[in-house]
Amino acid sequence: MRMDLGRRPAIGLLATGAIARTAIAADAAPITIGFAEAMTGSLAAVGKSGILAMQIWAEDINAKGGLLGRPVKLIFYDNQSNPANVPGLYVKLLDVDHVDIVLSGYATNMAAPAMPIVISHNKLYLSLFSLAINAEFHYPRCFAMIATGPDPKIAFSQGFFEIAQSLSPKPQTLAIVGADAEFARNATDGARQNAAGAGLKIVYDKAYPPTTSDYAPILRAVRATNPEVIYVASYPTDTSGILRAAAEMGLTARLFGGSMVGLATTVMKAQLGPLMNGVVLGEQWVPAPGLLYPGVMDFLKTYRSRAAAEGVDPLGIFLPPFAYARMQVLEQAVKGAGTVDDDKLADFLRTHTFKTVVGDIAYGKDGEWAEPRLIWTQFQGIKSNDLAQFERPDAEVVLLPKQFMSGELIQPYSAGH
Repeated sequence: MRMDLGRRPAIGLLATGAIARTAIAADAAPITIGFAEAMTGSLAAVGKSGILAMQIWAEDINAKGGLLGRPVKLIFYDNQSNPANVPGLYVKLLDVDHVDIVLSGYATNMAAPAMPIVISHNKLYLSLFSLAINAEFHYPRCFAMIATGPDPKIAFSQGFFEIAQSLSPKPQTLAIVGADAEFARNATDGARQNAAGAGLKIVYDKAYPPTTSDYAPILRAVRATNPEVIYVASYPTDTSGILRAAAEMGLTARLFGGSMVGLATTVMKAQLGPLMNGVVLGEQWVPAPGLLYPGVMDFLKTYRSRAAAEGVDPLGIFLPPFAYARMQVLEQAVKGAGTVDDDKLADFLRTHTFKTVVGDIAYGKDGEWAEPRLIWTQFQGIKSNDLAQFERPDAEVVLLPKQFMSGELIQPYSAGH
């Protein structure tokens, strides 16, 4: 399914007194921005929330007269949460739709398959929550929207191992659990390097097939090795299955968690509730004191006012601020470079700092953020599946960075308690 967005707000402006400015943009050829996003399948709950964030941006830009005097139009297709669909959709975007600017969909597994297509067309590529997809290509026109910094594989789990090293006595053994897919492979590669630096002995390190539906045998095998620390890299469906299996068997460890994607979304919070207690999680951002960047709560207010009607995540803490921030970066680059030329935009992105709702962003090696800014949290005191409790700051306390710390680590981990 193809979605074209961007001109609808211009109609609504007839009553605002901005008719002339809107008409100038509407008469010009639109700047087309293309991507494939998860609108169905396992990643749809997150993907659709990002689409709404980008719609809000496009509508606001067009209400102000567009970019370079041209309206913006979003052109996107449903990748169905299936990496195999991605290359063909990007061929269509580039060879049939001839979009001006190319974005990735949400998630590593959906962004990575488009890389060869984008590279072969010499196009700028702005990714979203995609871990280290440019580490092998070193493509100079690829820029990330993820807070992992210049060494993403290392940074993605570094805080988890810092927390492990803070335990007394220091733990000695580690289990690594992850799917046999792009995201989890990148995450667990970094975990192994961080484990070596922490002096931890890896007693379990196996990847499970992405099609896995029963996680109990995996966790029984983990428990048999008696690890003190358990690091997990999982996508939403896996995350839910792993936590349910852990609770059913009463899994314990001194520290448990890692890169368990999905726990930041409202739908999983409502589904899992107390099963999240004790999990230590790497987050991109949380609305904690010191992290309320200019404009972020205003954006979320707008997003939340429309979320119910759009059938998307009602809180929007996870992906939407970053999806919106990516568009802010693009907006500033286009205005600053005065063009949509891919090379000139890439040069501008490499040499400027961008003001966004998730803070200032500058780019470094391989188009990653120049500085990492991950947040490490722990879920605590969750008593039910009521979403209201997650609005309390003490339901997910910040452990790292220390300047934003809002609570102490509770350990050991005891699944389901």
